[in-house]
Amino acid sequence: MSSASSIRLQIEAALAARIPSALTPLPRIIRPVSPTGVDEVNELLNGGLPLGAISEFVGPECSGRTALALSFVAQVTGSGSVCAWIDVSDALSPESAAATGVDLKRLLWVRCGVSSQPQQNSEAAFRLPEKYLDPPAIKKGLHGGGFGPHPRTEVKGLSQAVGKFLHPEALAPRCAEPQPRPVRDRESTTAVSPQPPANPKQRDQFPKAWVRTKPWSRIEQALRVADLLLQAGGFAVIVLDMSGIAPEHASRVPMATWFRYRAAVERSQTSLLLLTQHPCAKSSGELLLRFQPGEACRDESTVFTGVEYHVEVDRRRFAEAPTNVVSIRKPPRKETGATWRSQSTWAGSR
Repeated sequence: MSSASSIRLQIEAALAARIPSALTPLPRIIRPVSPTGVDEVNELLNGGLPLGAISEFVGPECSGRTALALSFVAQVTGSGSVCAWIDVSDALSPESAAATGVDLKRLLWVRCGVSSQPQQNSEAAFRLPEKYLDPPAIKKGLHGGGFGPHPRTEVKGLSQAVGKFLHPEALAPRCAEPQPRPVRDRESTTAVSPQPPANPKQRDQFPKAWVRTKPWSRIEQALRVADLLLQAGGFAVIVLDMSGIAPEHASRVPMATWFRYRAAVERSQTSLLLLTQHPCAKSSGELLLRFQPGEACRDESTVFTGVEYHVEVDRRRFAEAPTNVVSIRKPPRKETGATWRSQSTWAGSR
């Protein structure tokens, strides 16, 4: 036996209690898969999404990420397992999930950034203040005389009260009064509130609900929830929906977080689906699917019948079973993309 082999055996024997196979690389693990509910994607992935691993769905808006994730969750809940959906942007529609086939009784929906304050009813929300409805007292004078105050004082501030009924972008300048310009975030779906004042005395008047709607606070809340669910166990699929978060905010998540999630899902055999606009998990992800923007189907000239989606496998680890047989011929090139269609309800079967 060579000296290098003997030294290697001595080191592994000394570290066997703490680090098994310290100098031997781990074997390639071919993980079990679960069907997604879409035949074209199942054929592309050789059966479905891997279990006990992190799968990333990357793509822009309206690219089919949520549709494929809902289809996968519907298959899992249909088999009797429990799933969790961590909604960072509060964009999940329970009606759409139920129409896809998801058993809502077996789905835990976590909404991040939702204010706990009770919302006022519609009648109170669309009601003018009393000072604009009650006529002022009659004043005697040059412009009074039983006919009310001067017209300029009557319309003062009325445009701001009426403007609350309309969307801020639909407001037009009225009565030569300055109109506030709405502050928009760089995100695609969520607007960010202005920064709180620097003066501590003025922070009490600053609405606390604005601070909760900031993207990074919602991301931190979602990561804490994911840690609790992975530690608790019992969930077959956990979906971390960050599709409405801009890439510059989602990329701030430390890599150590994804490594910790990877170890947790391997231990509990939970499938973690990450929906983002840009890849975040890097080497911690087992599968990376890149979605292209969906195209409207043109079966009818005037009726919308569905959307056609296209997905490609950008990265996949350990796709094939290890073998010692090496073929002389060049293996055929496999297809890396798949296309499927989602049909609208009113289109019917074709």
